Amino acid sequence: QVDVGAMARLFGYVDVTDGAFAAAVLCIAFNPLFWNVVARWEHKTRALSRALGSPRTACYCLGTVILLLNCVRSHCFTEAMKSQPRLEGLDCRWTYLLGLAILAIGTVFVISSFLALGFVGTFLGDYFGILMEAKVTSFPFSVLDNPMYWGSTAVYLGWALM
Repeated sequence: QVDVGAMARLFGYVDVTDGAFAAAVLCIAFNPLFWNVVARWEHKTRALSRALGSPRTACYCLGTVILLLNCVRSHCFTEAMKSQPRLEGLDCRWTYLLGLAILAIGTVFVISSFLALGFVGTFLGDYFGILMEAKVTSFPFSVLDNPMYWGSTAVYLGWALM
């Protein structure tokens, strides 16, 4: 049996009719869909590589677009957090500090993943035929299988708590 009351209480704290909330949800869903579709299309057709003159240039262009989309997503997420109701029980110094700690840990995972993979490794270089010489097994990949995703999730969780 599903406790419908728990969901009803949860939706009492989330204003799904808020435009900022809708924009954040759309950005969160759109971004990975976009870059996966474009990367798979490039892998099958090599159209971006041909149009831009080289796989490396095409990968850097897609990476730049992904970074810009992530800026838009972060802005929309921030605006949604500002406009949503706050849980009174979580509106205290300890929750803020916990959120800050989670955000810091997430940032360490995201930045260390980027440094371990480099720009091309981070932004789907393998779909452009640019392969790394060996599998990355150093930190943070020695701790988590998907440190970039876990780190990004931790950043947004920490941000939401703050």
